[in-house]
Amino acid sequence: MTGSPADLPGGIPAVSPAPGRRRRSRSGSLLVGAVLVVLVVAMALVSFVWTPYDPTFVDATSRLQMPSGAHLLGTDKFGRDVFSQVLVGARTTLFVGFVAVGVAGLVGVPLGIVAAMAPRWLGELLLRGLDLLLAFPALLLAIMFSAVYGGSTLVAMIAIGIASVPSFVRLVRSGALQVLSTEYVLAARAAGRGPFAIGRRHVLPNVGSLVIVQASVSFAIAVLAEAALSFLGYGTPPPTPSWGRMLQESQELLFSAPRLAVFPGVAIAVAVLGFNLLGDGLRDTVDPRLEDRR
Repeated sequence: MTGSPADLPGGIPAVSPAPGRRRRSRSGSLLVGAVLVVLVVAMALVSFVWTPYDPTFVDATSRLQMPSGAHLLGTDKFGRDVFSQVLVGARTTLFVGFVAVGVAGLVGVPLGIVAAMAPRWLGELLLRGLDLLLAFPALLLAIMFSAVYGGSTLVAMIAIGIASVPSFVRLVRSGALQVLSTEYVLAARAAGRGPFAIGRRHVLPNVGSLVIVQASVSFAIAVLAEAALSFLGYGTPPPTPSWGRMLQESQELLFSAPRLAVFPGVAIAVAVLGFNLLGDGLRDTVDPRLEDRR
């Protein structure tokens, strides 16, 4: 029998390096994402114990100073230290993101499992109700909430969380339907396990990787949404620093002092990119089924 060119002498098949390259690619995405996320989280944690200056202190004599030893990123049009604002802005952004994604996950994951395990007509009725919510863009829904209840960090968190619920429900329902069609779930039903036990012991662990990916994507969306709401004046109110409001305050100085827009813009980009890469890396790590698809 003619041996394959990939076979070693003696008929021993050679090991393809492709899986190793795939693992390195996945670990690289996970590593870069983790580094960026840790950087943003570290900025937020540092802001609790130290900032070079009070980020809300207005000093008219120090307006629009360039970066220097005294002010690492310079000062804004009110004389406030930009570096201090970026540090505290990371805290605000992560707080909104964590709470918004937490609300969406706590509501969307159980609803998705219920929609998959309930009778077909009930699941479809639930999805049609969520379609009504999807008809409203997330930012529009947040603006409506802010117009009714006033612009605040709490309103922004709730609005962003509610807008993200349908995505969690649809994704979890899709994954749960695949799990429910497996043989071990059929065996569990034959053994007399109830719907709650099947959902907790079999469905929820197997859709965990989907939830992780969706949470990372939703967190990135929440970061952008909070920045957009603050930019429009419906998010975190002054004087609490926010990356979005820093962009809003710098737009009139875009040509004379572009650095005031660059610093918060880069911070937003780093946070969004970090959570997206981290989610992709975690998905490839915790879901072994992807190994066979590549």
